[in-house]
Amino acid sequence: MKSFNKNIFGTLFFSLLISVTGVGIVVPLLPVYAHKLGANGFHIGLIFGAFSISRTSFLSYFGRLSDKKGRKPFIVSGLLGYTFISIAFMLVNSVNDLIALRFIQGISSAMLMPVIQAYVGDITPTGREGLIMGIFNMALFFGLTIGPILGGIINDHSGLYFAFMSMGVLAGLAFCLSLFLLPSRDLENLNIKRTEPAPWKNILTDIELYGLFIFNFSYTSCIGIIWSFMPVLADMDFSLSSSQIGVLVVLGVSISGIMQPFMGFVADRINYKKIFIITGGLIVGYSTLSYKWASGFWDIFYANILFGIGGGIAMPSLTALAVSKGNKSHGMGSVMGVMTTGHSAGMFTGSILAGILMDTFNLRIAFLLGAIIMVSGITLFFILTSIKQKAPSL
Repeated sequence: MKSFNKNIFGTLFFSLLISVTGVGIVVPLLPVYAHKLGANGFHIGLIFGAFSISRTSFLSYFGRLSDKKGRKPFIVSGLLGYTFISIAFMLVNSVNDLIALRFIQGISSAMLMPVIQAYVGDITPTGREGLIMGIFNMALFFGLTIGPILGGIINDHSGLYFAFMSMGVLAGLAFCLSLFLLPSRDLENLNIKRTEPAPWKNILTDIELYGLFIFNFSYTSCIGIIWSFMPVLADMDFSLSSSQIGVLVVLGVSISGIMQPFMGFVADRINYKKIFIITGGLIVGYSTLSYKWASGFWDIFYANILFGIGGGIAMPSLTALAVSKGNKSHGMGSVMGVMTTGHSAGMFTGSILAGILMDTFNLRIAFLLGAIIMVSGITLFFILTSIKQKAPSL
C-alpha cells in the first residue's frame, strides 16, 4: 500500500487554495475592467471564452505529459505563469490584449488542475481515495468561496489594480511553496515509483471513464448555468441587492466544500460510490430545476443549499473512482486530464447553451436545460459504468 505523504499533500493543498483564491479575487472584476477598456458584451464573452477554450484544449495534453515528465515542472510553471499574468493585467491597454492574456491564463490553468489532482492521486493510499480527495477538493471549493468575497472588499477599498496585485502576490506565494517544498522531479519519480502509463488508446476507449467524464460534464454544466444566470434572475425578477446575490453565489460552493471530507470518508467505508454519485446528481438536477419556479430570495437560497448538498455527496466519490482509474492505468495525469476537460467543457457549454435559450425564449428555460443535462448525465453514467468491459481496460 502507498504511504501517504502529508508534507506533499499539504503543499499541494495550500498551493491550490492560495492560487484559486487569487484567481477568484480577479475573475468577478474582469467584466468591469473590460468595460472600462471599451468592451461590449461580445468582447466580454470572448474574454471568458478565450480562457475556457485554451484551458480545455490543453488539459489532457499537460495531464498526459506529466505522467511522463513528472508533476512538479508543470505545477511550478503554471503558478509562475499566474504570477506574471497578474502583473500583465495591470499593463494591458486594450480589449484585444485582455482577450489574449486570458487565453494564456487558460494554458497556465491547464498546467495546474489535472497535474495537481494527479499528484494527490499518486500519494493517496488504496481504500482512502474518497477521504483524501474529499479533503483536497475543499481547497478548490473554499478558494472559489473566499476569492470573490475578498475581491469585492479589495476593489471597494483599494481599487482594481490592487486586486490584480493581490492575485499576483498569492500566485507568487503558491509558486514559492511548490518550488521549495515539493520534492525534485527525480525524487518524485522515485517516491511514486512511476511506470510507463497505459497507451492513450486504452484510456480513451475505457467505457467506464466516459461515464465519469459525462457525469462531471453534466454537473459542471449546471454550475455554469447557475453561476451565469442565477445572479441575473435574482436581479431582474426579485431586485435583490448585490450583497444578497453575493451570499447566494458562494452558498452552494461553501456547503459542498464543507461536506467533501465527510462524504469521502463515508464512501470509503461503505463502498457505495456509484450510489452516492447518482443520489448527489439527482439532488443537483432537482435543485437546478427549482430555480425555474423560484418566487423570491428564500426559494433561491434553498435551491443553492440543495445544489451544494448534491455536489458534496457526489463529487468525492466521483474523484475517488477517477483516482482508482489512474492507479490501474499508471496514468493518473492522463485520467485527471480527461476529468478536468469534462469540468471545463461543461462550464463553458452550459453557460453558452443557456444563454442561447435565454435570448430565444426566456431566462428560466435555462434552468430547465440544466436539469435535463444533469438527468441525461446520470442516466449515461449509470449505463456506461454498468457495462462489463473486455481487456485491455484501465
